[in-house]
Amino acid sequence: MKNSPRRRTKLRELFHSDQDQQVAGSSSHIASVPSPSTSPYSSPANYFISPFHQTSPFSNSPWNFAFAGDGNLPTNSGLIGSLVREEGHVYSLASVRNLLYTGSDSRNIRVWKNLTEFSGFKSSSGLVKAIVVSGQRIFTGHQDGKIRVWKYSDTKPKAHKRVGSLPTTADFIKCSMNPNNYVEVRRHRNVPWIKHYDVVSCMSLDEQHGLLYSGSWDKTLRVWRLSDSKCLESVSAHDDAVNSVVVGFDGFVFTGSADGSVKVWRRELVGKGVKHMLVDTLLSQETAVTSVAVNVEDVVVYAGSSDGLVNFWDRLAHDGVLRGHKQAVLCLAVAGRLLFSGSADKSICVWHREAGGFHSCLNVLTGHGGPVKCLAVQEQPDDGGEREWVVYSGSLDKSVKLWQVSEQPRK
Repeated sequence: MKNSPRRRTKLRELFHSDQDQQVAGSSSHIASVPSPSTSPYSSPANYFISPFHQTSPFSNSPWNFAFAGDGNLPTNSGLIGSLVREEGHVYSLASVRNLLYTGSDSRNIRVWKNLTEFSGFKSSSGLVKAIVVSGQRIFTGHQDGKIRVWKYSDTKPKAHKRVGSLPTTADFIKCSMNPNNYVEVRRHRNVPWIKHYDVVSCMSLDEQHGLLYSGSWDKTLRVWRLSDSKCLESVSAHDDAVNSVVVGFDGFVFTGSADGSVKVWRRELVGKGVKHMLVDTLLSQETAVTSVAVNVEDVVVYAGSSDGLVNFWDRLAHDGVLRGHKQAVLCLAVAGRLLFSGSADKSICVWHREAGGFHSCLNVLTGHGGPVKCLAVQEQPDDGGEREWVVYSGSLDKSVKLWQVSEQPRK
């Protein structure tokens, strides 16, 4: 049954660090890749399954370099470098301009520039589950339910200073003083509605409207105003942990949950105020939804789940399923017409969306020694040719790898 203790245990294996490695390491969980013809919803992709699933020779080195087209990968992609830090599993990444931020289950957030450790800052709580960057501010989501705010100073290039948290201390105290602001979260436990009381698992920015969205294992979605750090709204979004939130097109916000659903929300006028209302439920299934990504240009929504599949919708209409992984899909990232899917099977599939919604698998990037937990993508400077991307992948093998990928295979 959907809410049985047995299923709950399996779902939690996807989201806890020591259990994640069991998912990847146990041969009893490995299934053969389904054929594209087994479902009427399948995208008839051309699958390239690389035989090179061994641990990368770079796994015990600092930043190292490999050449694209080294014989093991198609010439549209290649490994640039790999980093291993003995600080725990890598759970979150954020790339902005020439900086890369990495979060792990240690207390350190590392900052990298040009493949070199540039800076870093330390929080009072481990397990950094999410990182987003808005201008000079960096927001980090933590296991203790807090969102910490940091500021990068141009005048002091290596200085990242903590400037607050969400909610602010003043707002939390003010909210706590009114008994009407408390909500019941468990039996005999009431907390102020303004704060997440469980792990902050995901965040997404709406720069146009000056908003930050945060999702949590407490099953809620919260909306924060960037200008004054106010919590505007708390939405009881799902029946289980919220694993992914992403701002999309046409004012829609998408959430994916361990309850197996993908929901669509939009800000609407309700009385004298504005609230987020449920517009649609795109997916409802038994297996957990682990990640959601949106191609805003093509108006396509992707959702990865613990059964290894990626469902996708064109303008909110279901358009197919991508089958490229043997185990759970743990993260997704979109860049141009490309979709990247990272999995507990230690691989990253590179999908290309073509005319008519057809998806082909351009490549499978292998080399990680553990589940691929997070992805970030940054476009290379335009030289007048084909679009190229740098893909950052973080894994439970404690490494971050950089890949160079072009939007079309080179001939």
